[in-house]
Amino acid sequence: MSATIGPSRHGLAALWRTIWKPAAEGGYQLVAVALVVGAGAGFAAVAFRWMISAATVFFSGHVDYSAVQGHPAHPWLPWLGPFFVVLAPAVGGLIYGPLVHRFAPEARGHGVPEVMYAVSRRGGRIKGQVAVVKALASAICIGAGGSVGREGPIVQIGSALGSWLARVFRMPDSRVRTLVACGAAGGIAATFNAPIAGVFFALELLLSDFEAGSFGAVVLASVAASVVGRTFLGNQAFLQLPPFHLSSGWEYPLFLLLGLLAALVGVGFTRVLYGIEDASDFVARRIPNWLRPAIGGLLLGLLLLALPQMYGVGYPVLQAGVDGKYALGFLLLLMAGKVLATSLTIGIGGSGGVFAPSLFIGAMLGAAFGDVVGMIDPSLQGQAGTFALVGMGAVFAGAARAPITAVIIMFELTGEYSIILPIMLAIVVATGVSKLMSADTIYTLKLSRRGVDLTRHPGTELMQATPVGAVMDTSHRALDGSLSAAEGSRLLLASGKHSLPVTDAEGRLAGVVTLQLLSAELAGSETGRGLPLSGVAEHVATVEPSATLDSVVELVLDSPAGGGLPVAEGGVLKGWLSQEAVLRLLSRVRPHGG
Repeated sequence: MSATIGPSRHGLAALWRTIWKPAAEGGYQLVAVALVVGAGAGFAAVAFRWMISAATVFFSGHVDYSAVQGHPAHPWLPWLGPFFVVLAPAVGGLIYGPLVHRFAPEARGHGVPEVMYAVSRRGGRIKGQVAVVKALASAICIGAGGSVGREGPIVQIGSALGSWLARVFRMPDSRVRTLVACGAAGGIAATFNAPIAGVFFALELLLSDFEAGSFGAVVLASVAASVVGRTFLGNQAFLQLPPFHLSSGWEYPLFLLLGLLAALVGVGFTRVLYGIEDASDFVARRIPNWLRPAIGGLLLGLLLLALPQMYGVGYPVLQAGVDGKYALGFLLLLMAGKVLATSLTIGIGGSGGVFAPSLFIGAMLGAAFGDVVGMIDPSLQGQAGTFALVGMGAVFAGAARAPITAVIIMFELTGEYSIILPIMLAIVVATGVSKLMSADTIYTLKLSRRGVDLTRHPGTELMQATPVGAVMDTSHRALDGSLSAAEGSRLLLASGKHSLPVTDAEGRLAGVVTLQLLSAELAGSETGRGLPLSGVAEHVATVEPSATLDSVVELVLDSPAGGGLPVAEGGVLKGWLSQEAVLRLLSRVRPHGG
């Protein structure tokens, strides 16, 4: 006979549900867990940044190698000179490659697409070990020189935490998805000291809606994470910017042009990223996945030897570009180098985000644009930083097509409000042009290449192949139009239906009557009781038996007739298409990856 000391995980979950009795909408429990997820994401973000710093010191001997002048040697390996950067990514890949391959393959890459897929197709379910593996792999990858950002990893880490807690307390899928978004928002908020941007990043990119319940929970999580982040990391703006000003309204066409260029660069970045990933897959098709980061790391190391500013995330280099410390030619070199370095890091199987690289690329583009404008118009000299800031937001919008997030995140990352109008203009232009150029974003393209379309429900293909006639109810009773309203109301009540079609003697559809309609008619006057149903029936939209379900589903779900629509052909009633019939069909669909 064995004894168990202490409550089990399921026992704790039961205790939690007993203490936190949810309101009608499950509000109390959701609020409590959202706060826990937000705080947990905040601590995870703090720990993740410390892990990156420790890994960077270990692999390079410096707190941030991209900020060091020249090509200094590793202080622990002086005999290698600057050539240690060739080996650092390979050694890092030899560590995180097997880790990701063995424990969490979904931790490979930039993370956000995997979260989007989990929210859309798996009910928000993300394996708990993803958070641990993603944190370790990304910290090692970035610390060893991987030219990627930390927002993708922290989004995946926070989302995994939210998903795990939601499943521990056996919450429904809708709550799981909300808490996944809470974790993502908390991670962004704590990492970048941007609580509002964290909220909109989660809502715009992950949930794709702003439903009030989800919004409230995500805001609470973001606030909790921000409190934790500011406690440990401080409350400074992400970038320190020089004073900016706009000379006149004539500068706005320049920002419009910059938005256009940013769209081209953002879409170009996306295509280069996946092009290099395809090339890496082709070249290394006979190399085990766990070994690819180590072998590919040698190629990345050669790039870092030529351009050490690409080492790691590179925020000091971004800051210097915004401050106008680089010449025009070098700005363009840094922009192209970042596109190549980030694409190569992801392509060889590295782990890290693409948000920070898109900001870097945008800053270099904007600063270079500002230098060119200053050459043409001397009155605009010295304003490269203004254009760099606008370029940052516009390139991110062109790549990710998240305009609300782009506007807000630029304000929060910089604390600079004076040029919000140019930023908004450039971001709108970049978003619109990007949509014309590509159906996918830098996040959704990864899923599209797997055959996953997030804009389509998994049951879309089934509904496209199913005619209305195959699921309509032919036994649905119709009322004779010559009956009085009083007689029709009695038959309608006896049927147990909310609505019934009305036909004439030849079976032609005269309309539909509902309980509400007949109640209003009978209560209106005594003469209403004697009116024939054909004179009372409401004319509604009809569907044909040959139509496919996908073409009529919105009509059915929005039907005013109380649960469905009549099916008619040539004016003759053939059956009834109910909301229940559509839902029964969709319930047969197994979610992708479920």
